[in-house]
Amino acid sequence: MAALDGLRILDMTQYEAGTACTQCLAWLGADVVKVEAPGTGDPGRSLAGLSDYFMVWNSNKRSIALDLRSPEGRDILLKMAPNYDVFIENYGPGVIEKLDIGYDAMRAVKPDIIYARIKGFGLDGPWSDYKCYDMVAQAAAGAFSITGEPDGPPMRPGPTTGDAGTGVQMALAIAAAYAQKLKTGEGQLIELSMQEAMTYYLRTATAGTNFGEWAAARTGSGPTPTLRLYPCQGGGPNDYVYVMAVTPRMWEALCAAIGREDLLVDPRFADPRTRQKNREALQEAIAAWTAQRSKYEAMQTLAEAGVPASAVLDTKDLYENPHMRSRGFVHEVDHPERGKMRLLGWPARMSASQVPIKAAPALGEHSAQVLAEDLALDEVRIAELMEAGVVGG
Repeated sequence: MAALDGLRILDMTQYEAGTACTQCLAWLGADVVKVEAPGTGDPGRSLAGLSDYFMVWNSNKRSIALDLRSPEGRDILLKMAPNYDVFIENYGPGVIEKLDIGYDAMRAVKPDIIYARIKGFGLDGPWSDYKCYDMVAQAAAGAFSITGEPDGPPMRPGPTTGDAGTGVQMALAIAAAYAQKLKTGEGQLIELSMQEAMTYYLRTATAGTNFGEWAAARTGSGPTPTLRLYPCQGGGPNDYVYVMAVTPRMWEALCAAIGREDLLVDPRFADPRTRQKNREALQEAIAAWTAQRSKYEAMQTLAEAGVPASAVLDTKDLYENPHMRSRGFVHEVDHPERGKMRLLGWPARMSASQVPIKAAPALGEHSAQVLAEDLALDEVRIAELMEAGVVGG
């Protein structure tokens, strides 16, 4: 069986933070029914036509299109709710309240509901009414401040940890609440601020600030010569290798791997302090070696010598990477409109829980199926609701 087999989630999320959460849970076996507006659906669907963005964040879900602005649509949602363990939303401030489907309304029809809410700055506090997206959360949590060159401005980070990182934390909280519910029979309200969630990924950076006495510095390509990005043969924008020789043994292995054992007896590089003081000379020596090798050759030589190192893989490389492909991490799925697609998988491997990855649903693809299952509506009644625009499909 799948680990979360039997867990049912009513998913009213959009874009990425909430959708990342429910996709995690779907990949663990939960039945996720995504509630979308007829005609438009999750705004993530329209970012680029039949959006790749939507495809990568909504696999393994079912979609029902329901007009919650209509009294009948809201009534259908509340009638569906008793069939679910979890309701989750990540709409902007005040939207859920305007629709009158808040925690109290949902708990009135499902007393043990787990009601999960992702907000940019939480439900209270002076910033709680502010709108928020991934990079806004990252800026507010300090991620921009530690990204970039030491003498340059703060920079926008590449990964969308403000959204997806928040989603993973909410998935963990929901799984914990579900485990608690199985023991106590009680649900609960879960609130997660994107700003606060993002700070979790800056804990290492804050560890060097004497608990907030000063700001962490930007380190650019790396803080020291032995923790640094080096250019490799090819000259492409991602022809680099990152080296992390963090212990004395790794320092010795690095010198041996690049054929520069002489560096070990050079007083300029006798210890971390002197290596940092003379970093330009040491960086030049290491860079001279990496420049003669491809990023993969440099990685292999260093890694096999016991030095933690990686080629800088770009997003195209990920789909072709022989290591990840050998582990079955790159999945090929069929979509009725897009045909065959490649999706990167779920990193957690569980010996007693396997869930095949399925393509993201079309808007309202499962409306009739879900309404028949949850409310026992027949084809005639479903057709009437679709004709009235309450339900899409």
